[in-house]
Amino acid sequence: MFETWVFYALAAILLVSGLLVITARNPVHGVLFLVLAFFTAAGIWLLLRAEFLAIALVVVYVGAVMVLFLFVVMMLDINLERVREGFWRNLPLAVVVGGVMVIEMVAVLANRYYGAVPREAPAGYSNTKALGRVLYTQYAFAFEIAAVLLLVAIIAAIALTLRKRKDSRSQDPASQVSARREDRVRLVSMPAEKE
Repeated sequence: MFETWVFYALAAILLVSGLLVITARNPVHGVLFLVLAFFTAAGIWLLLRAEFLAIALVVVYVGAVMVLFLFVVMMLDINLERVREGFWRNLPLAVVVGGVMVIEMVAVLANRYYGAVPREAPAGYSNTKALGRVLYTQYAFAFEIAAVLLLVAIIAAIALTLRKRKDSRSQDPASQVSARREDRVRLVSMPAEKE
């Protein structure tokens, strides 16, 4: 009974924070509401006894992605009027996608109440161990492809943003090593000073 009330409280917070993400006028507030949504989603994962997924959600999305989003939003000068114009233009597609998701959730809930019965986990069951076994046996090839795609995306992002600036100073170790004393030092013969 207590878990049910906690679930409904977290679900309400998740829905309200998700709505505030898309309706917030300030982009920084929208990102902070998204952080709240991720934390409450992690709480729901914990209620479902999926501890690994909850911790991965917090570490990956809140700890890395949202910090990056917040940094980018705070560093860039965002034209809020252009962002608001896109909201109304994309609203029909958003309503269609949202409707499909609502239909899927209703189907899942209807299946839960009228169809499938959840099976009990055996003693000593670890969802992290089961997830690792499935991920590295059945889906090992897909996991490796995803890793290669992420590596290519990282290299492409670095290549796209890396530009040589004229005012930047950098060292060239190859030219430093090949330098000769005659090229760098000039010996000048001067008469000794007399007191």
